[in-house]
Amino acid sequence: MDVRGVLTEGFGRITELYASVAEDLDEETVHHRPGGTGNPVGWLLWHLARVQDDHVADLAGESQVWGRFQDRFGLPNGTDDIGYGHSSEQVDAIRIEDPALLVDYHHEVTLATARYLQTVDEAELEREVDQSWDPPVTAGQRLISIQGDCLQHLGQAAYVKGLLRS
Repeated sequence: MDVRGVLTEGFGRITELYASVAEDLDEETVHHRPGGTGNPVGWLLWHLARVQDDHVADLAGESQVWGRFQDRFGLPNGTDDIGYGHSSEQVDAIRIEDPALLVDYHHEVTLATARYLQTVDEAELEREVDQSWDPPVTAGQRLISIQGDCLQHLGQAAYVKGLLRS
């Protein structure tokens, strides 16, 4: 398997896990904040899709999928808001009325990711994409970072969902 295949497999696992966590969500589960302050399943799923969308769009030099979904979610935040650094009030403001919309959004993000991954070669993986770090971050490092972030948040979302099912 070449590196493109490995990356595609990794992002495919995210897609499978995302659909599994999002399955059968009700309004209580989607917005429940463990201990009253933890991140709810809905926010975690929204956030990880936003991170993947934002970061892959930046790598690909494309527009974010969020531009086509923001109005459907009814959220006032723009494409710069991916949830990073959200206060408790901002987390509460992310209200997911239709959990199926999360799956639709992430599906479109997955398709955009797959299109980008088809262009990835060794030169692309070595391309420096963030000079603010020493050493600079490459596209390959960013892709692995995206996968790690998404998998971490999926684990958190599955845990929170499981709290309410036990």
